[in-house]
Amino acid sequence: MLAPMKALILSPIIALALASQALAGDLSVLVRNAAGQPVRDAVVTLKPAGGAPAGAPIKFAWPYSVAQQNISFNPFVLVVPVGSQVSFPNKDNVRHHVYSFSPIKKFELKLYGRDESRSVVFDKAGVVPLGCNIHDQMIAYVVVVDTAFAGKTGADGVVLIRGAPAGAAAMTVWQPYLKAARNQVVKTISVPAAGGRETVSLDLRPAPGAMDMIH
Repeated sequence: MLAPMKALILSPIIALALASQALAGDLSVLVRNAAGQPVRDAVVTLKPAGGAPAGAPIKFAWPYSVAQQNISFNPFVLVVPVGSQVSFPNKDNVRHHVYSFSPIKKFELKLYGRDESRSVVFDKAGVVPLGCNIHDQMIAYVVVVDTAFAGKTGADGVVLIRGAPAGAAAMTVWQPYLKAARNQVVKTISVPAAGGRETVSLDLRPAPGAMDMIH
């Protein structure tokens, strides 16, 4: 009799866990500027009010890499989870000297040439601006996050946050040219069980020498 009773006790727990997993959907976020144009390279993070569900370590599908190519960084904005090792390959015919003075991660990768690569582990959440000590016009950002529900907008201004848990959540939108404290805005939203859409309008400064970054 003990075994059947134990099964009856466990069943509701399993059912509740399965139900919680089912209450998740994809959240599509459109980010646009004051003129209604799509904004690219805006990082959207979502933190459920009930806390992040337990699971595997955070991992994103894109490469954790910032290349030096055509005397610029590619990508301009990279989103990685805390603890990630990011590679910095040089694809140019000139040497580069990559560095950051950010309190989040201060580092320096001294001069290295074409087809060489260096790497850095980013062990704290926050925004890490990058520069090249040889080429002042080279600027990029590594955004280190502590949530699996994160991504950045493409040229269409849209980012898809997959498997967002239903319910209240804090949504943070960061963009390097945003006119706001810490270049970010925070909005409380309610995520429908089947997922949904959110639209965020940002007031941006012109990108220095790169106006196409905001349209």
